[in-house]
Amino acid sequence: MRALGVSIISLTLTAAVISNAYYQKKQFYPSVVYITKTNASMAVIYVQAFILVMLMGKLMRKVFFGQLRAAEFEHLMERSWYAVTETCLAFTVFRDDFNPKFVALFTVLLFLKSFHWLAEDRVDYMERSPIISLLFHVRVLGLLTLLGVMDIYFLSSAYYSTVTKGASVQLVFGFEYAILLTMVANTGIKYCLHAADLRSEVPWDGKAVLLLYTELIVGFIRVLLYLAFVAIMVRIYTLPLFAFRPMYYTMRNFKKAFNDVVLSRRAIRNMNTLYPDATSQELSDADNVCIICREEMNNNAKKLPCNHIFHTACLRSWFQRQQTCPTCRLDILRPPASSTSQTIPNARQGENVNPPINEPQPQPQQNRNQTDATAAAMPNAFTAPFNLPTGFPNLPGFPNLAGFPNLPGINNLQGNTSGNIPNLSNFSMPPLGSVFTSPPPPPKDLATLTDDELRAMEGHERSHVEARIKYIREIQLMLDTSVALMQNYHTIIARLPPYVPESSNKTTDDQNQETDPSTSQVNEPSTSRAASIGDTLENTIQSGPNDEIRRRRLRHFENTQ
Repeated sequence: MRALGVSIISLTLTAAVISNAYYQKKQFYPSVVYITKTNASMAVIYVQAFILVMLMGKLMRKVFFGQLRAAEFEHLMERSWYAVTETCLAFTVFRDDFNPKFVALFTVLLFLKSFHWLAEDRVDYMERSPIISLLFHVRVLGLLTLLGVMDIYFLSSAYYSTVTKGASVQLVFGFEYAILLTMVANTGIKYCLHAADLRSEVPWDGKAVLLLYTELIVGFIRVLLYLAFVAIMVRIYTLPLFAFRPMYYTMRNFKKAFNDVVLSRRAIRNMNTLYPDATSQELSDADNVCIICREEMNNNAKKLPCNHIFHTACLRSWFQRQQTCPTCRLDILRPPASSTSQTIPNARQGENVNPPINEPQPQPQQNRNQTDATAAAMPNAFTAPFNLPTGFPNLPGFPNLAGFPNLPGINNLQGNTSGNIPNLSNFSMPPLGSVFTSPPPPPKDLATLTDDELRAMEGHERSHVEARIKYIREIQLMLDTSVALMQNYHTIIARLPPYVPESSNKTTDDQNQETDPSTSQVNEPSTSRAASIGDTLENTIQSGPNDEIRRRRLRHFENTQ
């Protein structure tokens, strides 16, 4: 309603201007001269021309498109603002040729550009639309034919004008219409491919490949046109700033099309050579519905490294657009983790650093046999008289508990601790080494590793996951064993004989003589406390190669009291 009101007002003003000019000059030619020389009259004429262009655009939109979708209208408005900005920059370059004809040519150029953009969006929508009517085909074919004829006409007009009159603003129009002609060709090829795909009952596998190569060739032609135009403009006029933005986007799209072709070919080659065909058992065990086409998979299916299964044809079409798994987005072009994990440890041999924790380390055969024999001989480490495992050496300054088997309370630990201590029959305690050995070197800073090294360290295969779970279980078992041993130590200390209070020397000596007559050979201690401690320890010492040394140390301890 508002557009109708603006049109009526503009038409009324135009009629008033023409009537006034004819009323004053009485003839056609003087009236035209009067209108062109009057600024107010020309302003009204320009407004009327703009309104006519808008009405023509609405008419063509109604004929060739019907109702525009929201996405199409949004794209049209975004591109129109950039086109208007580039036109204003072009006015600064050709300010000497600025006249009504120049403005009219740029207006027509913007008008045709808008319909080229709408035609491209409508053909792209053709692939996503489930229903394509006959009217749609008639509209698209009619619009593409009209746009192609208009582009060829204006391109030939600019060419003949440049050849006959020399370089002028027609260079810009000729270049712009050449770019629009490539757009019409690209849109026409897409329409033909989509129409052929719609006529076939099964999806056309070769359509994606043809679309990729079409975009690559058209993008290459556009890059050549932009480079030639910039070179000519720099040589004749000046640097065309208005052409930089579209030239940049054209080069970026060409680079993207080239990368898509290379990556898609690589992904398809990997699919044909590296990925196995899915077996009938795998299809029956998993969901045999391809998520790309939503159809059941009976044969001709491929299994990706992530164990997802799809149709071979569907994967080929998918890899033309992106090189990831349709389900989990795994990068298909990433090298396998097995080959990378083999090269990383070899490169680290000269760095004197520890290998990744998730990689299984080979264990020496001799140590493995020893630990297996120890584990077999000790089905339960806490059912026999308490002895330290073979992995724990006699530490300096720590008494050897194996020499004190008759301590009170040791034999009673079986029934108290067997139920709370885990079974260590399958566990081999690693040797701790000397207490005074140097600490292990610090691990390498993870921030200095590359992405490939981190992926290799992490691992994605089943063996890496099993190795991580295995080491975590062994670490947990070692921690549980350490806790159990510490509890056993506390139990032993708690069951030692209580502290004997001071009493008369006579009573203590009588008790010691009744316990073991052999203690009479020991010298009398200086205090009753030393005598009681010495007698108790003397009773617990067994015969062995170190008995004499222990007796001497005991006597020295008693003499110092």
